Amino acid sequence: MISRIMLRGTVALGVLAATAAPAFAGSSEALLKRLHEKGILSDEEYNELLSDEKSEARATPASGGDGAGLDLSKMVKMTDSGIGLQVGPATIKFAGSVNGFYVHDNPDTPSATTSVVGGVASVGGKNSSAVRNGLLPGFLTVSVTTQQEGWDVGAFFGMYPGINSTAWGTLGANNGGQPTALATAGIDFRQTYLTFGRKNVGTFKIGRDIGLFGSEGILNDITLLSSGTPGGNVAPGNTTLGRIGVGYIYTDFQPQITYTSPNFSGVQASVGVFQPLQSLTGPAQSGSSPGFQGKLTYDGKLAGVGTRFWVSGVTQKHDIVTGGSYTGQGIDLGGKVTAGPIAVTGYYYTAKGLGTTVLGLFDTDASGNPRKSDGFYVQALATFGKIGVGGSYGESSLKYANAADAAANPDLVKVNSSYVGQLRYNLTSWVTLIGEYVHSKAKAHSGNQASSDAMALGGILFF
Repeated sequence: MISRIMLRGTVALGVLAATAAPAFAGSSEALLKRLHEKGILSDEEYNELLSDEKSEARATPASGGDGAGLDLSKMVKMTDSGIGLQVGPATIKFAGSVNGFYVHDNPDTPSATTSVVGGVASVGGKNSSAVRNGLLPGFLTVSVTTQQEGWDVGAFFGMYPGINSTAWGTLGANNGGQPTALATAGIDFRQTYLTFGRKNVGTFKIGRDIGLFGSEGILNDITLLSSGTPGGNVAPGNTTLGRIGVGYIYTDFQPQITYTSPNFSGVQASVGVFQPLQSLTGPAQSGSSPGFQGKLTYDGKLAGVGTRFWVSGVTQKHDIVTGGSYTGQGIDLGGKVTAGPIAVTGYYYTAKGLGTTVLGLFDTDASGNPRKSDGFYVQALATFGKIGVGGSYGESSLKYANAADAAANPDLVKVNSSYVGQLRYNLTSWVTLIGEYVHSKAKAHSGNQASSDAMALGGILFF
């Protein structure tokens, strides 16, 4: 009797020989039977090899075309949508964006009346050119989601690198630019949070993400995809201003613990506790009291017109180190209606002790007396095929805390405003080319004022 190795070699030769014959069932058992019938295998050899094949079949899970019997926890496959993969029980998805704009800014001729403390318009009388990011820096996000013990669980990471060189300082990657050789761009790691929830319970979020108050203002702003007011065009940082400070206060990305309710026929609510923010320009503070924010939204259709309405609020007590306290608080509301190719958006906010442009900027006088502020913007965007045409106007106002504040800060900004005209062309489903004209104006309580005109041309990609 020949050895088992020689038997398997004989079977292999039989496979080669069988390829010239009509196809059989395809199983090893059928091939062994055919070789036995041809006399290639003796009865003893046939029975021994058949026994081996059956033993191996019992040890190896069956794998039909539908994957039956496979250990799915070890499988890797593409996701049904987006860019990502399914790794066992977890779904990993990637998304990102890259943009760049050539921005030319032309401020008014300098004079003794252009000084506006907190103004967003460029001053100095000299033109500037920059190749820079728009209101958005680039970004790369990674999400990991799964279901465990009936809970939908997720982790999210968002990295936002700019294309411009950054002069590192107190604001990190959002500090002013450094347009010199051998400098490097900065990465703003804005998002890192976990979520867990159930369909009928809602979702809890713990980590760093965009705030609730003011978030709808920037997310619905057409300059989010473009430039808007340049701000620091001579030495550009990670982003332009867009309509920040000329229509809304920047919501910011903040440490938080928030809860979002299930969707009830288009109505959804979110509430959260936030890391307390200290004033950027007011007296020193202890940061002992947390911030609280909430938002209510509605999405639906009214008479065939798509609608989204919202209202949000923020409050935080500020304890001053030298004694006393004040409360920063604000509320905003707005709506977006879409009828066919035309979308119209309106937004308004009012606040006390929040400041202007960003949270905590010029929010109080030197003694901690809160200043009031408000602002709004209106915009429209019409899209016809690949072409979109949009325009908007907005302004932000800041009031004095009292007469002493007025006497001490005569050139404090009273109103920042801007007009924006925008033209879009969707080159592909990923790439949008954008041209934009922006007129920005800043006016102080003293009557000083400055204005500038900017042109931006570039593009943005999303995947």
